[in-house]
Amino acid sequence: MKTIKIIYWVTTAIIGLMMTYSAYAYLTNAAMPQAFHHLGYPDYFRVELAVAKLIGAVLLLAPLASFSAKTAPGTGTPIETRMTVGARVKEWVYAGFTFTFISAFIAHRASGDAAAHWSAPVIFLVLLAISYITYHKLHTPTEAKPSRG
Repeated sequence: MKTIKIIYWVTTAIIGLMMTYSAYAYLTNAAMPQAFHHLGYPDYFRVELAVAKLIGAVLLLAPLASFSAKTAPGTGTPIETRMTVGARVKEWVYAGFTFTFISAFIAHRASGDAAAHWSAPVIFLVLLAISYITYHKLHTPTEAKPSRG
């Protein structure tokens, strides 16, 4: 289980960092508007995609919500202060990033870009798949897992 947890956090951190960096580059790099035009996208899509990537990275890296929240004694008022994310939200983040990587691959191939441009989304899609598989191995209740034997 420890190996799975390490693989999960390494792949998830790589995806989160890459999405954060690309969002930053989309908003600050002067060459990005031209790059998006080259792919056939309008300039406003670059900004929308940057915002979506930042939100997705935060939600992907945030801890999964636990159902045993701490409450104030006597009042029952929740006192959990750290940001947690529900499992359904994480599923949507994985789906959104999957669509992003597949769309980037298609856009770069259709534009005739070099392999270095269209292979990167495929590599990150593989890392995302590993993160997703290990996420489910870590967060699936043991009674729901099929028994071996």
